[in-house]
Amino acid sequence: MSRCAPLRLAVAGLAAATLAALPTVALAGSGGDDDGEREREVRCSAGSRAELKAERDDGRLEVEFEVDQGRSGVTWTVRIRNNGSRVVATRATTRGRSGSFSVERRIADRGTNRIVARAKSPSGEVCRVRLTI
Repeated sequence: MSRCAPLRLAVAGLAAATLAALPTVALAGSGGDDDGEREREVRCSAGSRAELKAERDDGRLEVEFEVDQGRSGVTWTVRIRNNGSRVVATRATTRGRSGSFSVERRIADRGTNRIVARAKSPSGEVCRVRLTI
């Protein structure tokens, strides 16, 4: 055995240990399901896009519902329910070049939360997104 063999073994062992640790580090910072965050995106009835996100934070849920219509100045009726109970009832107007709006609320975390967000435009387009967290 040459004098370099122990050094090669040590370097190979260190490299293997480093590679084995990489997936764990990547998963820890991913912000995925392990962090209690969920999101879902759907197409609405006339082609707009809607996205619903929910994340646990300090014993509550941060909920964000976004609709991207592509046209500014349109006022939508928005409702969000958690386990069947209405938690948000509001109107939101699309703004900016993207023609989108976002409704954000902190709501009670009820353990298992079945969240349904629904928006309806004056033209009758409906966006409905469901998720469970």
